[in-house]
Amino acid sequence: MKVLVNMWMTLKNLIRYNLKIIFVNRFIWFLLAAMIFYIFIVFMRVWNNNIPDEAFVYNALIFPGILLLFFPTVFGIQTDKDARVLEILFGIPDYRYKVWLVRLIMIFLIVFVFVLILAGLSSFGLIRLNVFEMAGQLMLPLFFFGSMAFMISTLVKSGYGTAVILIILGLFILTLAEPLESSMWNVFLNPFQIPNDLNEIVWQNITFKNRIFLVSSILIFTLYGLFNLQRREGFMN
Repeated sequence: MKVLVNMWMTLKNLIRYNLKIIFVNRFIWFLLAAMIFYIFIVFMRVWNNNIPDEAFVYNALIFPGILLLFFPTVFGIQTDKDARVLEILFGIPDYRYKVWLVRLIMIFLIVFVFVLILAGLSSFGLIRLNVFEMAGQLMLPLFFFGSMAFMISTLVKSGYGTAVILIILGLFILTLAEPLESSMWNVFLNPFQIPNDLNEIVWQNITFKNRIFLVSSILIFTLYGLFNLQRREGFMN
């Protein structure tokens, strides 16, 4: 019983600390920017008399989700360093892994709830859709970018440096989206948008392989980022 109480107290302290890190003033601005971006895309679609479909909702939600992930994953290490929290984290064996695992889980849960709400609004006001399926499909590319941002931040150790690298990589991946439109390697692959030259069975196979690729990349990015946290000297300089 005492062990369970200690584990609960540790988890509660981790959650409280990470909420302070995530919900800083700049996070609110990213939240507002994500909402405005989504509203603008939907407004332009309706203004041009284009009937929204599931593929449109998927594309309309992915970039607001990335915006919401941007600050906490990119500037997390920088925030810890500026607040001189890294010295404490590296002073307790393996504690930094628990902090960052909990933080990543919390960030992804917050983004999932945000995407779920917007998907629900889209289902209510635009087109009937499976809200949980839409949110679940969206979270894989969002996890991809979030875990990649975390990994890069453990290498660069600077929020602004990580932001620059991530923006460049994001633009590069975006430019490959059209040439790789029907490929399993397309990070921005839209599972609800079946190309005209493919039948549904082939498309489902490509989508399945794409999701395996994303999950594998997420695991590699996350584990490598956690591995980089072992290099205490690089973070303390």
